[in-house]
Amino acid sequence: MPSSYEALRSERRGGGPGVDSRRDVFRLPAQSASVAEARRRVGARLCAWGVDDEVNDDAGLVVSELFTNAVRYTSSESVGCQLWTDGGVLRLEISDQGYGLTEPRPRVARADEECGRGLLLVSVLSKAWGVLAAADGNGRTVWAELGLAADHH
Repeated sequence: MPSSYEALRSERRGGGPGVDSRRDVFRLPAQSASVAEARRRVGARLCAWGVDDEVNDDAGLVVSELFTNAVRYTSSESVGCQLWTDGGVLRLEISDQGYGLTEPRPRVARADEECGRGLLLVSVLSKAWGVLAAADGNGRTVWAELGLAADHH
C-alpha cells in the first residue's frame, strides 16, 4: 500500500506535433499542513515544466484555496491533486473523498470576515472552474483552468 505522501506518477503524454502535454498526480493527507506541501509540489512541477512565474504563482494560489476547502469542508482522509498542461491550458484538479454540506460556490465575504474569499479568488485567476461529482458518489473534484503563456515549452 503506497504512503500518503507518495507521488503516484509523473508522465509526459504525447499530444501530436507541436503540442506539449504533461501530467502529474499526487495524494496527501487531508490535513492543514498538507496545503503548503501541495502548493510546493505544484510549484516545483510547473517550474520544471518551464511554466512562467506569473502562472506558477496563480496556480499556487488556486491549489492552496481548493486544497484548503477540501481539508476544511469535507470528511476526507486524503486529498488528490492532478495537474496537466495541454496546448495553452494548465488544468488543476483537487479531489476529495467525501461531500461537504454544500456545493462549492463563490460568495461575497463581509469586510470583517477572515474566510469566504477563496473561490472568488479562484474565479478571478482562472479562465474557467467547476465542480464534478465522483462517479461512485463518494467525493468530488473541483477543477480550474489557467492560460499558459505563448512561450511555454
